Amino acid sequence: MASNTELIKQLRERTSAGVMDCKNALEECNDDIDKAENLLLEKGIASASKKIGRDTNQGIIETYIHSGGRIGSIVEINCETDFVARTDEFKNLSHDIAMQIAAMAPKAVSPEIDPEANLNKDEFLL
Repeated sequence: MASNTELIKQLRERTSAGVMDCKNALEECNDDIDKAENLLLEKGIASASKKIGRDTNQGIIETYIHSGGRIGSIVEINCETDFVARTDEFKNLSHDIAMQIAAMAPKAVSPEIDPEANLNKDEFLL
C-alpha cells in the first residue's frame, strides 16, 4: 500500500484539490483514493453551488484584432475581486478567449440577441 503522503500526492494530481482537503478526504475514506476523489468531487460541487449568485463586478474588457484588421472580437470577463482581474493568468485567459472567438468567425452571438439573423445554429457563437 502506498504511503499516506504518496496517496495525498496522487489525489492532488487527480483533483487539483489542496493538500489539507486531500488529507482530510483520505482520512474520512480510510485511505481509499477512489472514495476520497468522489468525496472531493461532491464537496466541490457543493462549494460551487454556494458561489452561484455572487457578484462579479470586477474584471476586464479584452480585444483582439487579427493582423490585417479584418477580424476582431471584444469580450468582457468578470470576476469577484480586482486582485484576480489584475493577474497575468486572468489577462491571458481573457486574451485567449477573445482570440478563440475571432478564430471561430461567428456571424452573431446568439439567437436571443439577434433573433432576426436567420442563421444556422453553427453560425452563432453561443
